[in-house]
Amino acid sequence: MKNAAEDTFFKMKKFINCGGNLFDFSTPCVMGILNLTPDSFYDGGKFKDDGVIVNRAGALIDEGASIIDIGAQSTRPGADLVTAGDEWKRLESPLKMIRKEFPAIPVSVDTFYSDVAEKSVDSGCNIINDVSGGTMDENMFSVISKLKVPYVLMHLKGTPQTMQENPSYENVVKEVMQYFSERIERLVSLGVNDIILDPGFGFGKNLDHNYGLLQHLELFKMFERPIMIGVSRKSMVNKVIHTKPEDALNGTTVLNTIALMKGANILRVHDVKEAVEAVKLVNCV
Repeated sequence: MKNAAEDTFFKMKKFINCGGNLFDFSTPCVMGILNLTPDSFYDGGKFKDDGVIVNRAGALIDEGASIIDIGAQSTRPGADLVTAGDEWKRLESPLKMIRKEFPAIPVSVDTFYSDVAEKSVDSGCNIINDVSGGTMDENMFSVISKLKVPYVLMHLKGTPQTMQENPSYENVVKEVMQYFSERIERLVSLGVNDIILDPGFGFGKNLDHNYGLLQHLELFKMFERPIMIGVSRKSMVNKVIHTKPEDALNGTTVLNTIALMKGANILRVHDVKEAVEAVKLVNCV
């Protein structure tokens, strides 16, 4: 007999329409990060040449990535904003090349600009991953409604420039859930049903906030939407075990495993092989 948490899981929307194909989240999957930025906190500047970028995408796929997430704007704390025009200049050629080289893999574009979202989908992108949850571009929700693509709705308090300036909450879990409730209602009213939720670890949260969200992650199943987790090599790992991002793979894997056991459906990671292994092992429990 299923308990209440299992009942919620089995009622969850397990599929999203991704480019006309149903993408199944019954088994958790891994989203591989491909940063095109010169200043991201971990791998900024590593992937500049188009050929290197395409090779990296192929490596992520070979390691087991089910989705490739391409970003051309650093959202680390205090990062300088890149304009929509400059972001698209970074994205256009690599996105089209990856789409041509790997036509079957779902591709997500990490952007909070509605104009970049529209151009990306026109160039073959399947999913829009918006770290701002529509707060940094008032046109984003209406554009997503028009584009008819899955949308990653992330929680962010402030902006990437201000988000870590003493973030405060009365109850972080309650406030993030309220944020999701209001924004899901707005999106559904616009005809957007393929929504993925991301609590936004490290985006306007201190260490206690991050671990409070992780501790109660299973509560977000009440929305009956896939849940995406992005903790890869972040400060919530490094501050606890005193590592640097380049040494934080083991800590990342531990937190990914905890998240999976609490109901995460997508792991967004730099290190795909290890995340895929975590999914396989958790599925055996």
